[in-house]
Amino acid sequence: MSNENEALTYRAAGVDIDAGNAVVERIKPLVARTFRKEVMSGLGGFGGLFDLGGRYREPVLVSGTDGVGTKLKLAQTLDRHATIGIDLVGMCVNDVLVQGAEPLFFLDYFATGQLDVETTVAVVGGIAKGCELAGCALIGGETAEMPSMYPPGEYDLAGFCVGAVEKLALIDGSRINAGDAIIGIAASGAHSNGYSLIRRIVERAGNPFDLDLGGISLADALMMPTTIYVKPILKLLQQLPINGMAHITGGGLRENIIRVVPAHLGIELDSSAWKAPVVFDWLQREGKVAQDEMWRTFNCGIGYTLIVSREHAGATLDALETLGLQAWTIGAIEAARGDERVHIR
Repeated sequence: MSNENEALTYRAAGVDIDAGNAVVERIKPLVARTFRKEVMSGLGGFGGLFDLGGRYREPVLVSGTDGVGTKLKLAQTLDRHATIGIDLVGMCVNDVLVQGAEPLFFLDYFATGQLDVETTVAVVGGIAKGCELAGCALIGGETAEMPSMYPPGEYDLAGFCVGAVEKLALIDGSRINAGDAIIGIAASGAHSNGYSLIRRIVERAGNPFDLDLGGISLADALMMPTTIYVKPILKLLQQLPINGMAHITGGGLRENIIRVVPAHLGIELDSSAWKAPVVFDWLQREGKVAQDEMWRTFNCGIGYTLIVSREHAGATLDALETLGLQAWTIGAIEAARGDERVHIR
């Protein structure tokens, strides 16, 4: 019990300013690697500065924010913190990309009860890596140490991204027509969605994290970082006309593609057109998850989709292969059939 006459300090109250300063010094070179020529400020200021300059004639700013859900709990259970930051960036920049925007800069929010320097640096290092993969600058963030807000060893994450696109190049789905092809691009795994169900299934199966799923452990499969599609898709947009795009996140294949499709149209997907990673077979079998529940919870192996005119489908698939992305024609746009606009067979 503390003495009521004892002089108190912020450290005694649970906040270690020195640890926070140590984190900043450790992450400075990681953050610096993400900077673009438009960045006008270094790490440590009150606000991040970014000069749009003369790059755009009629710029439209596109913003996005997200977290990684309860995949955080799995990262903390497995003590794997190096890639969860890639997930955070991926969930934000892939959303911004859907409108055809180039992600320009990113900010993060990291909160914990007691700052652990090594864990924090690992997480922020992953965020910096994700920004490098996306080509966007990590221009700021917040590291908050809040005693008693979080149990020991736990932390929370949020990310914020701003991108830009020429007004005439904005992709809003208005060019989508019946007969257009839906092209699905491979996901690395479950990305960062459905982990409350995943964790429940894994727990019920006895937490078999070392289980071999055909050359990859269950732990590795579940912690596989979210694929960041930004650089190849931005190159693709310079080559071919794209009518619409969708990032497959919460709500899965059933609920995400339809978000960008005009109300008088629907979609039909052919589930035999691609092979989902084996981890989804294991999750469905162990959890006895109904197929429709899989469609509306997980990406089921498709992390990002493009909607293109039928005559451009072949060229789009060829271009994606050249850009290093595995993709398939997985369905088509059709006239809506009553209230049910999504059909998966």
